[in-house]
Amino acid sequence: MLKKLFGKKEKSLDEVIYAPLNGKVVELETVPDPTFSQKMMGDGIAIEPTDGKVVSPVNGKIIQFFHTKHAVGIESESGLELLIHVGLETVGMNGEGFEGHVKEGDKVKVGDPLITVDLDLVKEKAASTITPVIITNADLLETVDKKYSNGASHGETEVMTTKVKG
Repeated sequence: MLKKLFGKKEKSLDEVIYAPLNGKVVELETVPDPTFSQKMMGDGIAIEPTDGKVVSPVNGKIIQFFHTKHAVGIESESGLELLIHVGLETVGMNGEGFEGHVKEGDKVKVGDPLITVDLDLVKEKAASTITPVIITNADLLETVDKKYSNGASHGETEVMTTKVKG
């Protein structure tokens, strides 16, 4: 009621999360790494990428960008925190084959470029190219509806819709 009286804008409680990569959207449980498949970091989906362009799946702000450029954290406008972790065991590549297009604090919109990655190099030097997309603060959620697809388009295909607890 006070928010109505003082005209404070309420955040939207619904959030659509778009594919950050082109490729096949699969269940998180299929990721061959227990940290992700057992949801130790949170709930989400994974993408088997067909190219190396990673874009923002939400409107928000970059809250973490790993110095190895293999992972990025984004806080969405509704307060969800997303982690995009490109490939498995890619931290050991020390940034080789990864080009970052953002820095911490940057505002991003759906479809804005985040990372470009050489998938052939990842296939050669890391365990897998599969890319988990994790909601790290999923405890804020009332519901998560995941959408699996064989041909997701980055920045266009909805992969998750969420409802934040009110």
